[in-house]
Amino acid sequence: MKTLAVARPMSELQPIARSIDPRPWLREAFARQPLLTGFAVLMWLAMVPALLALGLDERSLRGVSVWVKPLKFLASVGLFSISTAWFIGLLPEQRRDSMPVRVVVWTILLAGGFEIVYITLMASLGQASHYNFSNAVHVALYSAMGAGALAMTATQPLLAWQIVRHGRGDLPAAWRDAVVLGLMLTFLLGAGAGGLLGGIQPPAGAGLPVVGWHLGGGDLRPAHFVGLHAQQFLPLAGLVLIALRVRRARAALAVFALAYSALWGWAMLLGLEGAIRVVAPS
Repeated sequence: MKTLAVARPMSELQPIARSIDPRPWLREAFARQPLLTGFAVLMWLAMVPALLALGLDERSLRGVSVWVKPLKFLASVGLFSISTAWFIGLLPEQRRDSMPVRVVVWTILLAGGFEIVYITLMASLGQASHYNFSNAVHVALYSAMGAGALAMTATQPLLAWQIVRHGRGDLPAAWRDAVVLGLMLTFLLGAGAGGLLGGIQPPAGAGLPVVGWHLGGGDLRPAHFVGLHAQQFLPLAGLVLIALRVRRARAALAVFALAYSALWGWAMLLGLEGAIRVVAPS
């Protein structure tokens, strides 16, 4: 039984461990939750025309190409969706179509779809989707995006509760804890940073390559990133601890979660301190 407890969570990685071919991963993800997996694939395929637009369209907003934001959101929503699909697979098959799981799935599809459509539409028009208070319509749509983003993160503790109550009987405690902690922190940290980020516009300019962050202060996007991606980093930490056969894996996981939360707290303080410094009277 001890061998089974160590080896079983690594079966979550067996499809890709056998090959670098992504098709086994996708087949397994489609088996776990086809709608969210298909949505994720659609998001990533949509990045191709967005990349072409990035290369051909010279328009910019606040010093950044208008197509950078759609690209980042397509990648992020796709990853969020397929990660959720994968963790739904930790439930028995008969629970994967229960009402709470359907709420999780359709909330992500509807809120994520609306967000992507609006952001891409505004990019095509050369206008800002975020922090656009130019008229009542844009204010209402920006608020709707914020509500949708909050709803998406709120699906994660709902899924965590389903795993706690109905998770498969073959799930080792450290693996279940890693997933549940990751989903809970995604909501607590991701929504916490996202709520403040909605009212504090990051500095203008390109910032760091790819992500565009400004690490000199005043940018809450790094904290938001850390919060949202607890969905992946905590479960990965759990898999590593189990693969290394750490004797007290659950305790080590708790330490990792505390360190991860501290990283988020540091990023929040840095972003808020810079934001306060910017708005403070001289």
